[in-house]
Amino acid sequence: MDFELSADQRLLKKTVRDFAERELKPNSRAWDEAQLFPREIFTKLGELGLLAVVFPEEYGGSGMSTVDYTIVIEELSRVDAGVALSTAAHNSLSSGHIFLAGSEEQKKKYLPKLATGEFVGAWGLTENSAGSDAGGTRTTAVKDGDFWILNGSKTFITNGSFAEIAVVMAVTDKTKGNKGISAFVVEKGTKGFRPGKKEDKLGVRASDTSELILEDCRIPAANQLGELGKGFIDTLKILDRGRIGIAAFSIGIAQGAFEAALSYAKGRKQFNQAIAEFQGVQFKLSEMAMKIDAARLLMLRAAA
Repeated sequence: MDFELSADQRLLKKTVRDFAERELKPNSRAWDEAQLFPREIFTKLGELGLLAVVFPEEYGGSGMSTVDYTIVIEELSRVDAGVALSTAAHNSLSSGHIFLAGSEEQKKKYLPKLATGEFVGAWGLTENSAGSDAGGTRTTAVKDGDFWILNGSKTFITNGSFAEIAVVMAVTDKTKGNKGISAFVVEKGTKGFRPGKKEDKLGVRASDTSELILEDCRIPAANQLGELGKGFIDTLKILDRGRIGIAAFSIGIAQGAFEAALSYAKGRKQFNQAIAEFQGVQFKLSEMAMKIDAARLLMLRAAA
């Protein structure tokens, strides 16, 4: 297997790196300290085709590969992990679920707007009792004629305060366990649907993370996403794909940290020479570079 980047992929890497250095780096610290989600950046990411990386052009996507997607997330994470996390959640979770399970009508309605950044997407799985254990979902959806009525809350939802649409998992049949969970698209402004508490995080603070509250939230039956009772199965598929993006996210952070350490070692002088000249420091830097490269190769294999 050859994991050398193609000419197109090298150009993609350079394009995203240049964007991150120009648009993100000058503002990254201020955004993090203010816990500010840079909404305008999403429009610019959409203009570059980075909000629907792997989706076909017919839905406004860029038609690229999962390997290309990891390049995008890694390069954004290298400079600003907050922007990268929001971008990853937008691409692989909310948009990804619509692309995976949505009807043709739903795909054409939502994906083009998500691709341009006109819409920001959120994905509502995690609850106090459900997250990694997706089958622990307690939010309910009850059929009422041509509508569904949703009640419950979601927590730790990326893009939760700002999202124009959210894909929400809810129990539609309590007697069927995991097979009684379904997915729904809920649009911002729907009565009974609102963001709750915004989380005060220790890091990655430019990425908005908040609760989603559903109180007698009434949505059209047409907003059911995928087959009834297949929400849990589709969720597991989405999470499997999403983990590759989080690997890229983590490697990007590691790469940025390594470059900062290397720059410091070259600039910091002791005993009339840069500390990068000392063998003990070189050992540490070499081990960092080796582990990052090994992790990147494992990620690329998964993406391929």
